[in-house]
Amino acid sequence: MTLARAYAVAKVVMRSMLATGAIASSALAQVSNDSYPARCGVGGVASDRGGYIPLPRGDVFCPLIADPKATRSFVAYQRGDEKDLATDIGAVGIADQFPFFRAGATRAGNGLQLGVAGAVFAQFDLGSASYDLLNADYLIGIPLTFRIANFSGRARVYHQSSHLGDEFLLRSNPPKRENLSFETAELLLSFDLSALRVYGGGESYIRRDPPDLPDHLWHGGVELRPHATMNFGSIAVARLVAAADTKIVMDTTTRTGVSVRAGLEFGRPHEAEVGSRRWSLLAEYYDGPSPYGQFHRQKVRLAGLGFYFTL
Repeated sequence: MTLARAYAVAKVVMRSMLATGAIASSALAQVSNDSYPARCGVGGVASDRGGYIPLPRGDVFCPLIADPKATRSFVAYQRGDEKDLATDIGAVGIADQFPFFRAGATRAGNGLQLGVAGAVFAQFDLGSASYDLLNADYLIGIPLTFRIANFSGRARVYHQSSHLGDEFLLRSNPPKRENLSFETAELLLSFDLSALRVYGGGESYIRRDPPDLPDHLWHGGVELRPHATMNFGSIAVARLVAAADTKIVMDTTTRTGVSVRAGLEFGRPHEAEVGSRRWSLLAEYYDGPSPYGQFHRQKVRLAGLGFYFTL
């Protein structure tokens, strides 16, 4: 995908998201005045405010909705192309994070926070007899996050290693396995403007194996979280969410990956002081270099539906 095409796709997605948000805001009856951090589940509680808080709840940086490698647990069905990867793919992620401390939390959702986070992302070929494991990516990182009112950010160093599945390697014509692992330093800055969030930054690779991996990438995106909600009585409350995430890799050529997700996020109908853990039902589409480690040299197009869970 060229830069011009990526820009055109992002422009169309942005217009669609804004139009969808306007429609949703006028059509949905219940409107809340909660802040963006509260809407994305990082508002915090009164006991988690002050100069220094050891072992706080949650994070002050809202999780990224459309990033394929966001630290969150999920299960998704994806439809792809057999020539690229597989036709029917089951993608799963198991993730968790543990904050060590938060400082300067003078208001809900604010502060400077340090912790550790890890995740495993795996993909399975649902068209094979034994649901062959295609690829598994292991991530471990140390995120330093902050929020000051509508401005937030994340700086982290993380490691990723990727492995092909055993059954996949036993096929008659298996792909060439790479010893793929790297460490990278990332910086993302984010700004919330009412229902809209924009973020951008990049990553610089500290160590690369194989050595022909790109030495940096650019990362940015937009998200829409309207104030309006749909109330399902005492069962749940739902909010429309939509997002587009773009990563641009520049090595011998420029490769752009665009990920788009939209759907409903569910929580408790009446939030207590300790907010509920939320889950989302999202339709998704991805076009670009494969986000799955061992297949990173291949261009893929994936469309699907997934359940996503906050930490």
